[in-house]
This record gives sequence, C-alpha cells and structure tokens, in this order.
Amino acid sequence: MFDAIPHAYLVPPDQSFRSEQAPTQPPKSAPSKKSCEKRLQKSIKALDDLQRRLYAHDRFSVLLIFQAMDAAGKDGTIRAVMQGVNPAGCQVFSFKQPSHLELDHDFLWRTSRHLPERGRIGIFNRSYYEEVLVVRVHPEYLKHQKLPMPISPHIWEERYESIRNHELHLAKNGTIILKFWLHVSKNEQRRRLLSRLTEPKKYWKFSQKDLEERKLWKQYMSAYEDAVDATSRTWAPWYAIPADDKPFMRMCVAEIIAKNLENLDLHYPTVSKAQHQSFATFRQQLQK
Repeated sequence: MFDAIPHAYLVPPDQSFRSEQAPTQPPKSAPSKKSCEKRLQKSIKALDDLQRRLYAHDRFSVLLIFQAMDAAGKDGTIRAVMQGVNPAGCQVFSFKQPSHLELDHDFLWRTSRHLPERGRIGIFNRSYYEEVLVVRVHPEYLKHQKLPMPISPHIWEERYESIRNHELHLAKNGTIILKFWLHVSKNEQRRRLLSRLTEPKKYWKFSQKDLEERKLWKQYMSAYEDAVDATSRTWAPWYAIPADDKPFMRMCVAEIIAKNLENLDLHYPTVSKAQHQSFATFRQQLQK
C-alpha cells in the first residue's frame, strides 16, 4: 500500500499536532518569488507527464483534498498547480452547504459519488472534513442532519473513525490520498479580506459570513488540530502548508504531488513480442 514520502510539512501520524507549531510563513531559507515560480512550472510539467502515465498505467487514482480557512488560497492553488495538466484527466469538486438530498444520506455519501476513477486525478475543494470542522464549530448544524436521536456524545471520535476507515479502504484499492491544510495566519486573512472590499474585481468574493466565521478563529484552529491529528496516516497524510506566501505555498503543493506520484513508478503498458512483431504488418497496411 502507498506510503507518503517524507516532507518538511508532512504531519506525522504519531505526534500530537498543534496549529501554533505549524508555520504560516516560509522559512528564512525559502527561495525567492521568482525561483518559486520557476520550480512551480517545473513541477507542472512533471505533473502533466505523470498524469499521462497514471492514465495509461490504469492501476491508481489520485485524490487531492484541500482544506483551509476563508481566503487561504484554495481556489488559486488548485488553478495554479493543475493548469498544465490535461483537463480530461482531472475532476474538481467543491463542497459547500449540503443539499436536502445529501442530508438524506450519511456524511460520506456526497463525496463518495465523486471519487476519481483509476487513471484520473480528483480534487476536492473542501470535503467530508467539513463534517468535523465547520459542523464541530457549529454543532447546531447537526439537528439538520437527520441523525438517530439522541446524538452520540462521542460523535466526533466516531466520525474520525469513519474517515480513517474510509480512507484506508480507498488506499487499499489504489487511491493515492494527499491532504493539504493551507495554513494562513489571522493577520494575513484580514489583509486578504480587506482586499476583497477595496479591489472592484474582488468584490464578488466577499461574504459577510467570512467575518462571522473569523470571530471563531480559536474554535476552528482547535477543530483543525483534532481532525488533522486524528486522521493523518501514512496512506492518507496531511500536509500543513504555510499559506501566507502564495508562490511558496503553490510551489510546495505542486512538488509534494509530483514527488508522491513519481514514487509510484508509473509506466506505460508494454506489449508482447508477438504484438510487437504484428506492428510491422499493421504499418504496411496503413502505408498502402
């Protein structure tokens, strides 16, 4: 079964994770903005080739999960990292407030419907983790989920267990799961939200709800800590990526994806000696 490659921002499964220990800024030794952009382009080129081999190899699928506070840069990172990959080889899904149909099923149902098939890369912009993040910060949402009553006092631990089992099942069946928490600081989020109120082309991005959720910052950090700590496993790792610097963040995400896919030893299918010999006949037919 797939095991994630080591990386500076990998959250180990055997350590207690705390958000204050995870940086939001690049290290002092980080490459310049120009170098980050060059390395991003190099990884994008590698991902294009890797996706082609992933499709031809037809044994694995890839699931990329992005979680973050508002304005951390999920959409921009997905766009920047995947821009050079064949669109036919990717699927992007965003999960917001669940519909009535989705609430008639268990909390994993709406994302399970959109899991990538073998040979493709699936991207979840938010995911089933919302059920142990937003819903944990707002437990009043549980009353709309039609759960058996009374609601279990251990519901969060039970949901972590369901998520771990779900991801382990996927991993055993060839889904490579890489999860990214884009860790933005509260000050940087403030700056980005202000830009949405001052730059006309960003007006559409602003929501008053963002300000309400910002007031619950500590509760969200606590929810992220527990969720990441409970579900980062070697077969479905979390990477806590510093998100205050977008070029550095995008470079890191692209390189992590590329290096993990390179570790799979993907290759194009080989043909038998008899098949290869028959190619000469086929070439002659086409040339005529």
